[in-house]
Amino acid sequence: MSTAGKVIKCKAAVLWEANKPFSIEEVEVAPPKEHEVRIKVVGTGICRSDDHVITGALVMPFPIILGHEAAGVVESVGQGVTSVKPGDKVIPLFIPQCGECKSCLNTKSNLCSKTDLGTRAGLMPDGTSRFTCKGKAIYHFLGTSTFTEYTVVHESAVAKIDSAAPLEKVCLIGCGFSTGYGAAVQTAKVEPGSTCAIFGLGGVGLSVVIGCKVAGASRIIAVDINSDKFSKAKELGATDCINPKDFNKPIHEVLMEMSGGGVDYSFEVIGRTDTMTAALACCQHNYGVSVIVGVPPAAQKITFDPMLLFTGRSWRGSVFGGWKSKDAVPKLVADYMKKKFVLDPLITHILPLTKINEGFDLLRTGKSIRSVLTF
Repeated sequence: MSTAGKVIKCKAAVLWEANKPFSIEEVEVAPPKEHEVRIKVVGTGICRSDDHVITGALVMPFPIILGHEAAGVVESVGQGVTSVKPGDKVIPLFIPQCGECKSCLNTKSNLCSKTDLGTRAGLMPDGTSRFTCKGKAIYHFLGTSTFTEYTVVHESAVAKIDSAAPLEKVCLIGCGFSTGYGAAVQTAKVEPGSTCAIFGLGGVGLSVVIGCKVAGASRIIAVDINSDKFSKAKELGATDCINPKDFNKPIHEVLMEMSGGGVDYSFEVIGRTDTMTAALACCQHNYGVSVIVGVPPAAQKITFDPMLLFTGRSWRGSVFGGWKSKDAVPKLVADYMKKKFVLDPLITHILPLTKINEGFDLLRTGKSIRSVLTF
């Protein structure tokens, strides 16, 4: 029986308020409107950015369905949709690519003006929601909302991928992997033979390690206060692993000494202001490049010595790895299928949606790299 054009009742993890567990609820998912796509979600990763909403570090309206790193199958499409059709395997895009705004038309940028990242309205582009639960409208998250069996996205926020791709693995290309890997190969453009330092070895940080290795870096120094993460970092390409707790001097000084005057590229993949300045300071003083990948904490400011930049260092930011999403995601999936890089070692837990709270506990206690929820 076709569900096209009808409201679908399904299970979703609803967050009714901050600092509370998710509640598994029956929600109603409206049919897609013009230029919208309804997707049956198959696998979705648990990302630190989702947790930032729970803790209040990323302010969003409630109640909300979080999740933004997923892969699924198109169930139905609204009027005017041409890039995907029912049955296509797809990845929702939390950074859309409308192809019309100034950012999309410029080759140097990837932050489409249609993204909800800045406004945080929690609604579809027409200002309404496609979710209801217990008679209440439920907010969307970053135009994706993937902690649900079905979701609705705008056509600019979905990419068709290889029909043979394993969805419970390539869902990581929807955020974590692409963000880290792209920070190395797309934003920093790491060169063969270079020395890199990566602060933070979660799923995104380890994806930076993979990117640096693929780019041909000869030395990849992984930095984390959790030494349990070092074996995985070395498996994925790190040449050195250091714990700041093992030294009685600032970590940037340790890295300057290790690299003979500063690393060529550094990456902050934690989201802390102190590690952002340390990552900048450990770069070579004249041509070093430091990239901020971790989501900056709300309402915090950075104070640093401007001499760090005056001598020639560059400080960059990177959202979604600098990729133009609709163009890049299918190519990244194709590269995975060709074994250009691995995703499997990043996935440490596969859980049903009903165990979402357990998945977030694993994230917060540092026991997981990526937990993938399946339906």
